[in-house]
Amino acid sequence: MKTALKRIAYTASVIVGALLLFIVISFVNHLIQLKKESALLASPGVLVNVHNHKMHVYTEGSGPQTLVFLSGGGTSAPVLDFKALYSKLAIQHRIAVVEKAGYGFSETADIPRDIDTILEETRTALTKAGQNPPYILFPHSMSGIEALYWAQKYPDEVKAIIGLDSTVPEVYETYPLPSKLMMNVTTLAARAGVTRFFPGIAESSAAIQENRLSTHDVKLYRALFYKNTQTVNMNEEIKMIKANAEKVDKQGTPDVPMYFFISSGDELPVDHWQADLIKYSEKLHNGRYLIIDGGHYLHNTNTEQIAEESAKYIAEL
Repeated sequence: MKTALKRIAYTASVIVGALLLFIVISFVNHLIQLKKESALLASPGVLVNVHNHKMHVYTEGSGPQTLVFLSGGGTSAPVLDFKALYSKLAIQHRIAVVEKAGYGFSETADIPRDIDTILEETRTALTKAGQNPPYILFPHSMSGIEALYWAQKYPDEVKAIIGLDSTVPEVYETYPLPSKLMMNVTTLAARAGVTRFFPGIAESSAAIQENRLSTHDVKLYRALFYKNTQTVNMNEEIKMIKANAEKVDKQGTPDVPMYFFISSGDELPVDHWQADLIKYSEKLHNGRYLIIDGGHYLHNTNTEQIAEESAKYIAEL
């Protein structure tokens, strides 16, 4: 019996030791690769100081309307993720992509992720980047909550919301969030560079899968992915999303024009995604929606359709 226990203990110690050695090797490799990749990370926009950390705002084009793109939770490279869509709209309009703390070229910061802080940082970053409201907001996924709150709190600053499969508060009533253990494990894997051994994860980006990026941009996307996967700010957003959604829900529906592009929701962990977005848009005073036969990142899977529909809608405003 004692011999068997010793064997089990020895085997366990060997496994743990091998695992720790793998993590150390992975981490060292990760640091080396990050240093190499840093040469790619010249921000294409402007870095502005907000609450003692730098936020990146990218602008392009000119025109009577300013379209502001707000990324979904965990999107490592928002400027590249939205590029296919805003490149088409920038022909006639001014566009701005705001990268929140811990996203894209922005710095990670020790700052709360409650909805008020997130919104005020976005507004401040835009102002410091030389942009002025009113804006037409293009939120994707989780940023739908921020866009709705913006319209509730500062209705004069929001001319319209064009939702890119963007969330509404009702979605989060039963939305399953990852456990603390799962978040700790996946965060450790990201920080230690374990994700580099599974390149398919980085390559799964819709912008890459749909061939929306140049060869250089694909390399840049990968570099930002490995730099930004599950930053502390992204993790805090997940922890706060239900409370943020509840606060927005209590404020009621904002009275601004909205057009929702809605996917089937098949890629998401709730079966009522599409139904919740349709129901929300139908109760709006000035709302409409369009069901899109595409993925959750529909601004990449259905770029041309959404660009055309958005342009027509903006012209009607």
